[in-house]
Amino acid sequence: MSGRTRDWLKFGSLVGIAFAFGLVFASALDLPRSGDASESGAGLVQAPAQRPPIPAAKPAADLGEAFTAVADHVKPAVVFIRAERREPAASMRLPPGFEDFFRAPRRPQMQEGNGSGFIVSADGYILTNNHVVQGAEKLTVRLYDKREFAARVVGTDPNTDVAVIKIDARNLPLAALGNSEQTRIGEWVLAIGNPLGEAFSFTVTAGIVSAKGRKLDGLRGDNTYTIHDFIQTDAAINPGNSGGPLVNVRGEVIGVNSAIASETGFYAGYGFAIPINLAHEVMQQLIATGHVRRAMLGIGIEDATQLDAEAVGLREIKGVVVKSFSRDDSPAQRAGIRLGDVIVAVDGKPVESVPQLQQTIGFKKPGESVEVTVVRGSGERRPITVRLIEAPAADESSVASRGPGRRDSAERGEMEEALGVAVEPLSREEARNERLTVVAEAGGGMVVTDVAGDGPAYRRLGLPEDGPDVILSVNKKPVRTRAEFREALKTVKSGEVVTLHVYNPRFPGERVVRLRAK
Repeated sequence: MSGRTRDWLKFGSLVGIAFAFGLVFASALDLPRSGDASESGAGLVQAPAQRPPIPAAKPAADLGEAFTAVADHVKPAVVFIRAERREPAASMRLPPGFEDFFRAPRRPQMQEGNGSGFIVSADGYILTNNHVVQGAEKLTVRLYDKREFAARVVGTDPNTDVAVIKIDARNLPLAALGNSEQTRIGEWVLAIGNPLGEAFSFTVTAGIVSAKGRKLDGLRGDNTYTIHDFIQTDAAINPGNSGGPLVNVRGEVIGVNSAIASETGFYAGYGFAIPINLAHEVMQQLIATGHVRRAMLGIGIEDATQLDAEAVGLREIKGVVVKSFSRDDSPAQRAGIRLGDVIVAVDGKPVESVPQLQQTIGFKKPGESVEVTVVRGSGERRPITVRLIEAPAADESSVASRGPGRRDSAERGEMEEALGVAVEPLSREEARNERLTVVAEAGGGMVVTDVAGDGPAYRRLGLPEDGPDVILSVNKKPVRTRAEFREALKTVKSGEVVTLHVYNPRFPGERVVRLRAK
């Protein structure tokens, strides 16, 4: 055998030995067998369900599970509401340039809007907003399971924007009602409803309670008797969400979604919901009688400011100030409450804000008596018993809007720098105006004819087209002439609080305005 042949035999033997050792080593490691791609992948890549959880992420995962559970639980109780209204022919508008081609009378047409609501009883009572159903000639309710029912209006309350409707059905899923008074700022909440039409029905958005007790001036026909106490949330709310529930992480409804703060009409960061405690009280009355009886003190109020606190000697800025009396037979005025008084308690319970006082009194019954604690003068606290009367219905509480108009620029008088206003005595023409008779009979007053843009009265006293403000007294001193007005201001020092009693024909009575002298 040649040397070359022996070398090849040695090399072959070594390769065979190496292959045998390789098989033994591979079997010891239990490597995957070839020929099955899916089986091989299963051994090298973990299945998603087998991934170990990240400990720090567990709270977020738990919150996500809570949101899912709440949404699954509450959505079956949420409804889609379709409201059909008849648009008057006079309100219809044609594109510019087409008027001459369509002179024939146009018949009224039906307009369709939509909103949300949620079921509060197994036999078909549904809570929603007044503005969702107001003026509707036909209401259709679609449930989460896609069944549709005709609905009827049980009752509405424009002053709280709450309405109750009813469908003929049985064994319906319910939304559990919570306690809005126990809701805290910073709590997680879900808004559930039907934003932007049917294409986005039963949408769920999440956020937190970002504020409570919000007052939204000018909301849907606001008037003297409107109750403001909105829960503010950054959960996305859009048109169509109105009437849907705002729900906490326990699955309890804490509010009825009602409004948004937006210049465009779409979600811009904040939405507002009616507290469920208020909505529940209204709902019970609507179901029982079809209307709401609400008690009142007969006063116009605002949250007390630093000026109010200084004027009455309060060390803390709290309570609500009596700005006006709402009618001639105001029970508060008859009982001895005065303009400028700061209400700090009702029946011994502290009063912090306008919404709190509105609900405290609104939940009472007409005819009941309450003890109202007011502060006036040098911090003097005085309990006054007031017998409540019934607030007028929404359609009775509107105020007439026309009165004497503005004077021209030649009649605006000299600017009084201390308050930043120009005033003139009530003219003969104004005194003959039936809306200013009460002022004329009392001896007159000083008509505000101009307001300095950089003065203390800016945005506090005004010149509306439907009647200017008339100053009746300055620090309780009647002012009927320019000389009396200047004399009343003569002792006022810069920085001091000045209390004005003001009359305006738009409002049913006097109101108090406090300014800091310049």
